[in-house]
Amino acid sequence: MSPIEQLAKHAAPLLLQPVILRIRRNHGLEHATIHILNRQGYRLSGRSDSDGFYLLGDVPSELIEKVAAEALERMAAGETDLAVHPNCGTNLVTASFLATAVGFLGFAGLGRRQAWKRFNTVMTLLTLVLMIAPALGGELQRHFTTAGDVGGLQVASVKRHSWQLPFNLGRVVFHRVATQQAQA
Repeated sequence: MSPIEQLAKHAAPLLLQPVILRIRRNHGLEHATIHILNRQGYRLSGRSDSDGFYLLGDVPSELIEKVAAEALERMAAGETDLAVHPNCGTNLVTASFLATAVGFLGFAGLGRRQAWKRFNTVMTLLTLVLMIAPALGGELQRHFTTAGDVGGLQVASVKRHSWQLPFNLGRVVFHRVATQQAQA
């Protein structure tokens, strides 16, 4: 068992709290939906909460409904890896946190001259951190920020919204995908 898995095991009482589990399941469904739409040439970003998720990008609403249903079906059939996406904010936060920690620890308490002597070492460590961050971020997604097990999650509705940006900069299109838990 990896250290991330061990940490997740200890954090299970928190991670399995109903509201947190709903957010993690919605986050996983958001990723699965984006994976499928990415393969069709759409570029999207998303954000999840306990009641569903938002998808930012101009995609036909009917397609989002169809793809979200397909994603749920595939995840329920065992394709739980769809819950992990390489462009997730978890990966960005992981890389940022590790790079900041290495930079801070590498240069902490040093004068300018001593810092220059350590510069190559710190840069090498930063490069290594940025190389491992995507894999670590994926593991953090898998065990903490998403859930591949959708349980009784269902898509309740998909609603399209758009905002006109100021100064005639165009329109922003997003969808709200509302979810609910199936009644037992």
